[in-house]
Amino acid sequence: MRQIKFRAWDKKTKEYFHISELWNSGTNPECFNFDGWTDNFGDEGRLKDIVIEQFTGLTDVNGKDIYDGDIVRCKNEYQGTDYTGKVMFFNGGFCVWTGGFRNYVWEDMIPEIIGNVHENPKLLED
Repeated sequence: MRQIKFRAWDKKTKEYFHISELWNSGTNPECFNFDGWTDNFGDEGRLKDIVIEQFTGLTDVNGKDIYDGDIVRCKNEYQGTDYTGKVMFFNGGFCVWTGGFRNYVWEDMIPEIIGNVHENPKLLED
């Protein structure tokens, strides 16, 4: 069974952190404490500066977890094509958006994470 995981990008500090650091109750890393939600994460709170990204359930060629927001270089040995794009959730599933099309056929892809949209946006310019 695959685990549902999230990561968070902090726009102010320009770094990733584990989502449990936002809501962790301190006693159990699997339990989240929502008591201070409106104070800490409402319109005036910290959440406006956080981008939450979900784990796709897949790993790249090097065994790294692939998240929404990652930039991947994909090889498709079946079709003989290579392309680079950002991982995103669209229309009910994760895909790789290249600016011109979306590829949902994960079984045929051999992805490698080469960056993410926050730290390496220039990788998508080519």
